[in-house]
Amino acid sequence: MLDIVSYLPPKRKQASSGWISFNAVCCTHNGESLDRRGRGGILLTGEHDWSYHCFNCGYKTGFTFGKPLGPKTKKLLEWLGVSKKDIDHLRIESLRHRSITDIVDSRTPISANIKFNQIELPNGARPLKTSDSKFVKYIKSRGLDIDSYDYRITPEEKGRNKNRIIIPYTQDNKTVGYTSRFLDDRVPKYLNEQQEGYLFGLDFQQNDWKYVIVTEGIFDAISINGVAVMHNQINDKQAQQLKQLKHYQKEIVVVPDNDKAGLKLIDDAVENEFSVSFPEWDEEIKDVNDAVIKYGKIVTLLKIIKGIRSSSIKIKLARKKMENNL
Repeated sequence: MLDIVSYLPPKRKQASSGWISFNAVCCTHNGESLDRRGRGGILLTGEHDWSYHCFNCGYKTGFTFGKPLGPKTKKLLEWLGVSKKDIDHLRIESLRHRSITDIVDSRTPISANIKFNQIELPNGARPLKTSDSKFVKYIKSRGLDIDSYDYRITPEEKGRNKNRIIIPYTQDNKTVGYTSRFLDDRVPKYLNEQQEGYLFGLDFQQNDWKYVIVTEGIFDAISINGVAVMHNQINDKQAQQLKQLKHYQKEIVVVPDNDKAGLKLIDDAVENEFSVSFPEWDEEIKDVNDAVIKYGKIVTLLKIIKGIRSSSIKIKLARKKMENNL
């Protein structure tokens, strides 16, 4: 297994709390100046497990033996000088630690049949930090915290771009697009750099989850670790990827927004033989993220599961009732 400490810069010190401090290797990759004050820290939390936190640029990640190697962890290892061969070995050993069934599942990523081009994030995009109060306030207003995703901002840019939160799209540890959510009062509120057929949130999905919850909006998906189509219809390439998951005993559950646009999403679900959920939540709740803000993540998920309809007849009846209530 990988000895993470052996890859740390030689000038380091360990506190009584267990944190090992050293000059962070992430800052220059995230739009900050070179760290010379030992602001990077690693805490060993198990025989093979560890957590990383940079107190300069705010970069956070970690590793848990038996779980997939995340894109942020892979980047940190590369910055520390770990070879691609050793990173691949760590990934394989971590997966091998799981059951044989889980290993087979994990070898079948949903994106296997559709590849997307790697792109660069906008100039100056850096990780969101706790000191970025305006942006942190917005994330919290969505019922989330800044560790819920790898949010980026470009506060040094001009015009609207200095007032946006960037949500990167990933596939196979690559950045393949992004959403900009502007915090001013102008429209459009969102601008997407999205390749045809991309489904946001496939990286969230776990092998032992029974349901893949499909939403319209990106914050809906982040709120419940779901998948977002990022408009009010499921295009052919997105449907193809979701159908691939059905072969692995996963139920595809579409949760439409409670508006006229949501009716189109229901129609697409019926056409593709997906399930649809009609959760029983209060009238003012318009989408999944609204529900998470009011009820919390666990209750929202329970309501979604309870509201699942799999029969096309039952879906159409529930759709008619929803349409009449709009």
